[in-house]
Formats: sequence, structure tokens, C-alpha cells
Amino acid sequence: MKIEKDTAVTLRYKVTDAQGKLLEQADEPMAYLHGGYGGILPRIEAALNGQEKGYQTTLALEPEDAFGLRDESLVQTIPRSEFPTGVKVGGQLRGHTPDGTEQVFNVVKIKGTQVLLDGNHPWAGKALRFSLTVIEVRAASSEELAHGHVHGAHGHHH
Repeated sequence: MKIEKDTAVTLRYKVTDAQGKLLEQADEPMAYLHGGYGGILPRIEAALNGQEKGYQTTLALEPEDAFGLRDESLVQTIPRSEFPTGVKVGGQLRGHTPDGTEQVFNVVKIKGTQVLLDGNHPWAGKALRFSLTVIEVRAASSEELAHGHVHGAHGHHH
């Protein structure tokens, strides 16, 4: 079966930076619903369209096609007194950008009475290489189409 709109695609993947440093290699495959449902980066979805089980590729994506450019307005320093006890570097907090939009922030540094938060994706601003292997392609179920994501072993669990 070919990868096309409304198919459930299961992949093994590895992500490296442009210099080849490993950033992520999933222990388990991941699945997404193909056809513009937002479960995978658009450039990856476009490269997989029309392919079949067993297809392998490595894609080099510039920041604009991956996790975007860094937005320094999403970096904030907040007094530690405004945080719950137990805030740690590497943690994530929900907050708001200066324009009031809800945003997830990563705690990147705690120095004295200040906490440095970054709302950028950790890979924002980086050119990335995605090594992909298609391990399964099947028709999506009506429930998956209604929910907009794949269910089951490597998809979403309710």
C-alpha cells in the first residue's frame, strides 16, 4: 500500500544535527496519520507521500522546515519567587508570552533568585537530518480519521 491521504504510517526515525551529532533515536516506532493532520513535519510528510513499506530516506531540513527559527522574545527571566517550590532545570511550565498567548516554557537555567525560561522548541534554529524507515502503511480507521491521529501500539492512546 502506498502512503497517501488517510493512511496510518509507522516509522522508525533518528534525528541528528547538521554535524551528525545524534539528538534523538526513538526506541519505539512512531505512527502518524498522513494527509495534513499535523502529526509530522510537512516536509517529511511530503517526502513520504507515494512511498511504501520499506522505504528509507534521510532528509536535511533547514530550521524553517523543521522547528523554526529561534524567537528571542520567547526567552524570559522571571524571579524565582514566582515559581512553585521544586522548579528544576529541564522542567517545563505553562505560561504566557507578552501578547498573552499560552506557551510551554523550558526551564533552562536557575541562577540565584532568577529563573531563565525559553519558549522555543529545543531544536529551533537548528538544521536537522531525519533518517526515516517506513515499517508499516495501512488504511486509517474511521475513528482515527475522526480523531485526526493514529491509535494503537505506536499511536495515541486514550
